[in-house]
Amino acid sequence: MLSSVSQFFNAFGATVVVPIMIFIIALFLRVKLKTAAMSALYAGVGLTGFSWIIGEFTPVVTKIIHQMVNNVGIKLPVVDIGWQAGSLASFNSSVGLAFFVFGLIAEFILFAVGVTKVFMPSNLWNNFGFMIWGTLAYYATHNFWLAMGLSFFMLLYTLELAEVQADRWSSYYQIKNTTVCAAQNIVQTVPAILLDPLWNILGFNKVHLTPKTFQQKFGVFGQPTTLGAILGLLIGILGNLNRLASYHAWGQIFQFAVQLAAVMTIFPLVTDVFAKAFKPLANSIDQQRKTAANTQHITDPLNDRKRWFLAVDDSVGYGESATIISGIILIPIMVVIAFILPGNRTLPVVDLIALPFMVESIVAITNGNILKVIANGIVWFSIGLYCSSWLASIYTGAISHYGAAIPAGIILVTSFNLMARPLNAVVFAAFVSQDPLWIGLCILVYLLLLFCLRRYRSQIWHYLKRMADKNTINPSKE
Repeated sequence: MLSSVSQFFNAFGATVVVPIMIFIIALFLRVKLKTAAMSALYAGVGLTGFSWIIGEFTPVVTKIIHQMVNNVGIKLPVVDIGWQAGSLASFNSSVGLAFFVFGLIAEFILFAVGVTKVFMPSNLWNNFGFMIWGTLAYYATHNFWLAMGLSFFMLLYTLELAEVQADRWSSYYQIKNTTVCAAQNIVQTVPAILLDPLWNILGFNKVHLTPKTFQQKFGVFGQPTTLGAILGLLIGILGNLNRLASYHAWGQIFQFAVQLAAVMTIFPLVTDVFAKAFKPLANSIDQQRKTAANTQHITDPLNDRKRWFLAVDDSVGYGESATIISGIILIPIMVVIAFILPGNRTLPVVDLIALPFMVESIVAITNGNILKVIANGIVWFSIGLYCSSWLASIYTGAISHYGAAIPAGIILVTSFNLMARPLNAVVFAAFVSQDPLWIGLCILVYLLLLFCLRRYRSQIWHYLKRMADKNTINPSKE
């Protein structure tokens, strides 16, 4: 059965399977047949457009990054070859395939019984984010049930974090009652919340570095297209420092500036198309919520204990101005940090284009404060570099064992997007230790946080809203 699932998914791919799931969910939510069909089609179109742009732009960025690395003589043994190899290995492993089937069933059950208020099956493609960790654990321990348990546990706390940041994400990205739930990106909720008081002490909340203020202060030079061109020029120059006297170098620099400007312009358009897939579903959920809230005389959605959220793909937020600007700015920063960080062995390359995905939760929680997003990214992803360095041998062995190709001349590989995850790495370490004490401690912490979320969810959301409001010029009143 598992091999049949793998063959089916490989045959149709995410651009077909995800729209089918969206169509079924839309009908379940009583969306009209025509609207449900269009939602499904928009999902397929959005995913396809997204794949095309990323597919074309990734080699361009990778080439520039390699040139930057060669210019400064960075020689690190662990090379980031992108998340795709990890995804392929996940779907080729017995643990990964088992989780894809039974994890999906578990997601339905967890939602039905109220353990989570996030409906995860609508974003089934991102289940590979749980599958890869189970695959690594099985490769390291040869214990199938321990590996499955790790994948399921990561699903549990991912759903927990997704619900914590759900109101902020849906409010900031303006798609009602939705949230993101990818295991590799949701953990950024942790530093976004924990480090925010520190950034406020340092006055970062008073530095109104947002796309809106960019445009107000700099006019045409503050627009995403122009900022993309400027950032493209800077990154292009960094990639050509040793040959700036060559017109070939300047040809590449200006080409990259135009290409990055194009990405900054086109991605929001693709994002809008992708968002159309979820808006009818989100509106249906919102209407049902309002009807129930009126019956219970609840006026503030932050206080609605029965409010639930639809998990959507991170691509919905990728093209938002603060998100893509922050992610692009972090590209050269992370390369420099990888070079100067003592003891780091990881060179981030291919997955740097995924940085806008990786900062979405931070953007939502900080209300688009780009300075805070970059500060959080520097701290969290720097720790993540150590995690990916530690996991490199296991990751390399696992993906090569399950059929992913490793580029010639590279001994150790990683995925910056999948492995540079401090929280996930800590939980992985606890489970592969096979020590009941450490595993039990992880479960205990999860249960305590779940209790707090179920009992104090509205207070948590109000607190996060107050945090976000501190980053606006005229904070709204509670």
